[in-house]
Formats: sequence, C-alpha cells, structure tokens
Amino acid sequence: MNFLSRLTRKAQGRLLEELNYMNLAEIRGFCKTHGIPYRIVAEHSSKKRRATADTDRKPVVLARVRRYLRTGDAGRPTCIPAKIVRTARPPARPGPRDRIYYRWYAKEHVGVIRELRRLTGGEFRDGAVARVVAIEFWTRGAAPTLSEFARAWTKARERMRVTPEYAYLTDLTQGRAHGDWKALRRSKAKSALKTLTRLTR
Repeated sequence: MNFLSRLTRKAQGRLLEELNYMNLAEIRGFCKTHGIPYRIVAEHSSKKRRATADTDRKPVVLARVRRYLRTGDAGRPTCIPAKIVRTARPPARPGPRDRIYYRWYAKEHVGVIRELRRLTGGEFRDGAVARVVAIEFWTRGAAPTLSEFARAWTKARERMRVTPEYAYLTDLTQGRAHGDWKALRRSKAKSALKTLTRLTR
C-alpha cells in the first residue's frame, strides 16, 4: 500500500521534509503503532534473536518510516549476527589487533578505552561519535580491531556528517536556526504527525 499516493506531489514533499523535524520519541510512537522496528536485536549461538538496549539512529528509523509510507512494509529490525556477539568481558589489557565485539565498547571497559586513547595519541573521548562508530560496525556484521576503530573514530569526528534527518544541524548550516527554532520544530512535527495519522488510520 502506498500511503503517500493519497497526497498531492507537493504535499508529499512537505510531509517528507517535516518528518525530519520529529524527535525520536515522536518517531518511535508512530513506529510502535504501526509495528515499524527501531530496537536492535542480537542473534545468539542458539540462533534466537533477542531485543537489545540499543536502538537505531534517527536516519535509519526515518528510512523505515519513509519505506512504510511508500509500500506499507514495516521492514525488519537491525540484527547483530551471532558471530560478533560475546557474553564474556573483553581482555583487561587489549592490544591494537584485538577486536571489539558487540557490547565490548563501553566506558566501563577501561582497558578498551585506554588502548583507544593510546592509539589516537590521547585524543579519543567516549561519547556520541564513538557509539555511532561502534553501532555502524556492528550492524554491518563487523567486529573491528581497536586500530580500525581508532581510525574510524578519527575520521568520523573530523567529518561529523550533517544529514537532512538532523534538522537542527541542517538548518544551522543554512542559517535557518534562529531563536524560534524550537517553536518551528514543534510546528513542523505536529503537522507531520497530523498528516501521518490521517494517512494511516
């Protein structure tokens, strides 16, 4: 089912642009109602899949929402393959060739953090960039070595990609993030939710 076909081409463009202004809570509320997955699952040695505490990033979830609006297909959840899932803790003193398996990147694993700092000349910091890099590796089914992770983190920090899904950053780069931006976001998100409800009820 193509829900978007119920709108004029102009209205379609407006809705797709307004989706970017919805926050994650608003997007996830719509996803829950329509069975669109946003929580990452992990495959274990028994081949059973279990929901994790991790969730997909906003661009990934919005891509599923757009697909749903065009096809009626809610899609499948992001799955971490069993080959990179570990239940044990990482080595206390990992080296550059040791791998970061799923959930082995976390601030409580001080040995991993220490080695990443050493590999980046003391530059590495735990934060959003590091977590995005980790999830990008794991959702591709890859467990990077610490050296690979350190290089990827350095590149990610330098580029800090701005995509349309991150509406504030996009508006900021284009000089549109004025003092009333929060009111603008709420207005556009409210409009998007109203249209989504009308299309999919």
